[in-house]
Amino acid sequence: MQWGDEAKGKLVDLLAPQFDLVVRYQGGANAGHTVVVGQETYKLHHIPSGILHSGVQNLITPGVVINPQTMIEEMDALAARGVDCNQNLRISERAHLVMPWHIAEDRQINATAVRGESIGTTNRGIGPCYRDKVGRTHAIRMTDLIQDQRDERIRTVAEQKIAMLRTMGASDEELASVAADKVVAMAAGWAERLKDMIGDTTDLLLDSAEADKRILFEGAQGALLDIDHGTYPFVTSSNSSGVGVCAGAGVPPRWINTVLGVCKAYSTRVGGGPFVTELEDATGDRIRKLGNEFGTTTGRPRRCGWFDAVAVRYTARLSGVTRLALMMMDVLAHLDELKVCVAYELDGERITRFPSHSDQLRRCKPIYETIPGWKQPVDDVRQEDEFPAGALAYVRRIEELVGIPVGVLSVGPDRAQTIFTKQSAELNLQPIGV
Repeated sequence: MQWGDEAKGKLVDLLAPQFDLVVRYQGGANAGHTVVVGQETYKLHHIPSGILHSGVQNLITPGVVINPQTMIEEMDALAARGVDCNQNLRISERAHLVMPWHIAEDRQINATAVRGESIGTTNRGIGPCYRDKVGRTHAIRMTDLIQDQRDERIRTVAEQKIAMLRTMGASDEELASVAADKVVAMAAGWAERLKDMIGDTTDLLLDSAEADKRILFEGAQGALLDIDHGTYPFVTSSNSSGVGVCAGAGVPPRWINTVLGVCKAYSTRVGGGPFVTELEDATGDRIRKLGNEFGTTTGRPRRCGWFDAVAVRYTARLSGVTRLALMMMDVLAHLDELKVCVAYELDGERITRFPSHSDQLRRCKPIYETIPGWKQPVDDVRQEDEFPAGALAYVRRIEELVGIPVGVLSVGPDRAQTIFTKQSAELNLQPIGV
């Protein structure tokens, strides 16, 4: 519900055993989902977080852009730890491929500032791939890997991309990395490894919905990074809010009946762009250290700030959220007092709407309520009524401001450090074994 990194992967892993399918519907290897199981930590980028459960089918659907090399490396790393992807991972034949030239393009583009500020992409070729998807002329899809015309298609696009990269100032080393012969050989290896996983996930997904299978859709990035509805232009290249599920996965809205909106008990952001509640002081540094706020994919330090109820109310409404999951409550247990942004001041006017223009948002000043800290550790809390009164008061105030009940509270990275509140009972979200 914020700018990403809210611990969605943990929740997907927890809930997955109750579902027949876990579905990734947008984004690419720029996603970073961390799942902690006992002493084991898994960092997933391409592969859905349900992969750790052998009885769950995992789908990567058309809205995702796939770097085949990265995916194969991730599969190999999981296999080395006893997780076999071959039987329960299926990849849409309609999904587009992040090719080596997209990564080279991304490096060139990312060197250019927007309005004097870097967008801060992950240099993984995601934006250029989505651009080619929309442009169509240079697009290569997963199905192209297993067609007879594959090599011819790749050679044609490679020649055009090399000419373009040369005009962008790419180095000889970068140009060599996208040479036609080299990419053709790579594609042959990808096809051999992935061919048995490639198929029509749309048909499979619709069949599953019509058969009343339980389906869990896993988002990537965050709603405020949505290409259409986020803090443009400082956004990702896909519809990363809840409204992206239907188009990205290929299901009509009538099959979606529960939306769990995941947010931190404070706010973080990576990369450029306006951030109304950002703390550029010792408190912000302390939250960063306590929460280990460094990017899963990039390792970049995250910008930290207070909880922004204006922003989360906007994204909750946009995504049709039915319950909130409030994560990282353990981080705030160390602070003497907390603040929650309840409104903005924009050019002297108090507003509670989320501005659509980044320049307006940058001029907004937060209007805060101060809430006493509870100053008690909550790492060992396992039931809602075990929380200190101050912590529950903080949760209740967020529910009031956002207008959505909190169904999940998290007090640490481990599966067991997750509390499903009484508000989640009617949605049947209680995971097995917790």
